[in-house]
Amino acid sequence: MIYDFRKKQKFGYTTGSCVAAASLAALFYLKFNKIEDYVEIFNLDGDKLIIPIEKIERLGDKVRVTVIKDAGEDCDITNGIEIVVEAKLKKGDKGVVIKGGKGVGIVTKDGLPVKKGEKAINPKPKEMIINNLIKYLDDNETFEIEIIIPKGEELAKKTLNPKLGIVKGLSILGTTGIVKPMSNEAYKKSLVSQIDVALASGFKHLIFVPGNIGLRMAKKLLNCSEDQIVIVSNFWGYMLDKAEEKGVKEITILGHAGKIIKLAAGIYNTHSKVADARNEILTAYSSLFLEKEDIKKVLYANTTEEVIKLLEDKNVLKDVFNLIAKRVVERAEERWNIRFKCIIVDLKGNILGEKT
Repeated sequence: MIYDFRKKQKFGYTTGSCVAAASLAALFYLKFNKIEDYVEIFNLDGDKLIIPIEKIERLGDKVRVTVIKDAGEDCDITNGIEIVVEAKLKKGDKGVVIKGGKGVGIVTKDGLPVKKGEKAINPKPKEMIINNLIKYLDDNETFEIEIIIPKGEELAKKTLNPKLGIVKGLSILGTTGIVKPMSNEAYKKSLVSQIDVALASGFKHLIFVPGNIGLRMAKKLLNCSEDQIVIVSNFWGYMLDKAEEKGVKEITILGHAGKIIKLAAGIYNTHSKVADARNEILTAYSSLFLEKEDIKKVLYANTTEEVIKLLEDKNVLKDVFNLIAKRVVERAEERWNIRFKCIIVDLKGNILGEKT
């Protein structure tokens, strides 16, 4: 698919895409002496993103490129901010070196995809940035980039970053490089078409997942067709209502623990702004298997991944998550006339618990 962001549309592009675009424009300037008004980058799914370049400035042996973040119709605090890359091309082994500068957060706690002490540049956007640059480098060229978000430290205070232990800036994010409007009514309605496609393809048993991570895990773990999988975003109640209306009789709920555990408490809009009771839910179920001191650690854990590690160390991981999966099924079957299964996974796709 092609996303042309030179014209306004409902989709936007992530901070990771901003960095990839700015970096590519910088490389074209340094290597080919080309000043680009826009560049074409590719996300990890092979979609083409055409992203406008705001400014290119020479700084001695470096170049400074600015891209304006466009979140489309999504309510994103980063919409309209400057994402800046300062880049240098030099002799050395073929490769791309990515550094985080001012306004890019620093990870201070365990349990996140980035190690403690490192800049908050997530693995998927880093991979996308490298993929878009490496093909233009000769065998003896190293391309160094430093990411700067001028308003990053200020804006980060208005996000969940401080709670997650990311300080002094924002994160470089984005699984697909594209921002979809997550709270828009039109977007909710567009999700329903996935159910129609699945039913039209003859599938009787559907797989509901929160997003792209769940999509990949479902294909890997269940060896199923992509048309059988329905991405629900945060709108579980809405999508399950629609599934029942359309006569769906069997659904497997599959996804990362951070989202799926909320369903065990009857929370069917899983956006963190609506309900973020992950620790409280995990504490309730873990209390059946842990001592008081460890229960308190669960309650005050920084991330779900941190709780997973604690439960694993105490040899009760499967006990807790099998019980949560069982309760997800029980709560859903009380509300909808559908037969449910549930599979809960971690970020690597390992099954933590299931009820099938």
